[in-house]
Amino acid sequence: MGAGKTTIGRILARKLGMRFIDADYEIEARSGASIPWIFEIEGEPSFRRREAEVVRDLTALKGVVLATGGGAILNPASRAYLKQRGTVIYLRANVNSILARTSHDKNRPLLQTADPRKRIEELAEQREPFYQEVADVIIDTGRPNVQSMVQTIMTHLARLECQATPNCVTQAKPSMSEQTNIFLSVELGERSYPIAIGPGLLGDAELLTRHVGGNKVAIVTNTTVAALYLEPLQRSLLASGKEVITIVLPDGEQYKNWSSLMQIFDALLTHKCDRKTTLVALGGGVIGDLTGYAAASYMRGVGFIQLPTTLLAQVDSSVGGKTGINHPMGKNMIGAFYQPRIVIADTATLETLPARELSAGLAEVIKHGAITDAAFFDWIEANIGQLMARDKSALAYAVARSCEIKADIVRQDEREGGLRAILNFGHTFGHAIEAGLGYGQWLHGEAVGCGMVMAADLSARMGLIDAGAVQRIRALVAAAGLPVQAPDLGLARWVELMEVDKKNEGGAIKFILLKALGSPNISTAPQEQLLATLAACVR
Repeated sequence: MGAGKTTIGRILARKLGMRFIDADYEIEARSGASIPWIFEIEGEPSFRRREAEVVRDLTALKGVVLATGGGAILNPASRAYLKQRGTVIYLRANVNSILARTSHDKNRPLLQTADPRKRIEELAEQREPFYQEVADVIIDTGRPNVQSMVQTIMTHLARLECQATPNCVTQAKPSMSEQTNIFLSVELGERSYPIAIGPGLLGDAELLTRHVGGNKVAIVTNTTVAALYLEPLQRSLLASGKEVITIVLPDGEQYKNWSSLMQIFDALLTHKCDRKTTLVALGGGVIGDLTGYAAASYMRGVGFIQLPTTLLAQVDSSVGGKTGINHPMGKNMIGAFYQPRIVIADTATLETLPARELSAGLAEVIKHGAITDAAFFDWIEANIGQLMARDKSALAYAVARSCEIKADIVRQDEREGGLRAILNFGHTFGHAIEAGLGYGQWLHGEAVGCGMVMAADLSARMGLIDAGAVQRIRALVAAAGLPVQAPDLGLARWVELMEVDKKNEGGAIKFILLKALGSPNISTAPQEQLLATLAACVR
């Protein structure tokens, strides 16, 4: 109920070249009466009989996307027809979402009560076991982008079809064109903000200036990105009547430090920047983290905008409001949660990205599939060649789906009180590699890629996943051009570095592990198994 079956069903039918039918509309057409009228005059039992007849007849048709009523599964015969005659997609919504979508809908007779919330909770408790019984695919509808939900459904359908076909390899192609701009949202109440994804967005002055509060704009970038994109961005802002200050930092993780932060503050103070000044982060994850932390701190908080130009920044670090700098003893140990006003990911910038940086970004893409979306992981496996070849459509989908996954997790846990920690899959090992070798020796994504292989190995040693899942992760990380063997830091040094981690509590090292692909587990690990993983994965 209220999960968006009609909206999603229509789009899905159009993409599949099928006919869409809504069971409720069919009931009304056959009876010549509205559903509220049937409930009022004939009662719910009569409606359920009519509903069962419609499900029986419509499931016998071919080439149809059928949206059933939320209670259709209460009838045993209907459940059998649905399960035997088609692929059942359960659109799952939480009580708050259902209430928000149905609170003003007078055509829902079951909710015309004094306490609709309680009624929804009762219906959910009654129906959930039946939904689980019949569902071939379960889709959570808390995501902000309907098109992406439809694409996820299509990926699941392709996988199910492939499983029934010998020697089949899933090649579900993203439905979005590389020319399509995608707009998502990070829903955080008054701190909510949009994510814009598409080619050529750096040239959209109106999109950018719409989120600039005052007259002054300070662009923070690095020497590499400045040579490519600073001048046209500066020119665009000047043409919009803005006063522009540019701050160009050295390029590299080793410069994500206190000295660079002071360089930003020096420039802001020199140019007498006030509280209405907007900072713009033009670059990768280092620039985004530094700029965000500077914005959070300068005059106790000014606005900032993320313009990520690397794949890693577009799919991960620019979204979610984590800002900060490194300390010689630990990565990202000094910082603040501070959300941007908008994230503008111009996918055309990926064309100039060095191959090593592209691979580093793919580590975070793989991570998103591994922790929460097995179908997305399947898609990455099937399309890793296109991603490595910079296929525009494949990259656009990878960026959009990754942002969507992260936005949904951040919406539920903005300040990493629990769920958000799963985004650190591979990071406990990865951060140790970065700090142990010295920041900048390995790229962050390279360390995370190797860290995911190590975390998968540890998961298997703890009996959470099988060897096949570990091999799939290892093979995909390698196919993305990332290292799968960790550097030899010495066992004692490895443990020492991992003990300096933000997730740790009471001195215990916490790891993000996997119960299955798409299903994370936050846990400590017995030292014997941790040491075995280090021994196996260190070259």
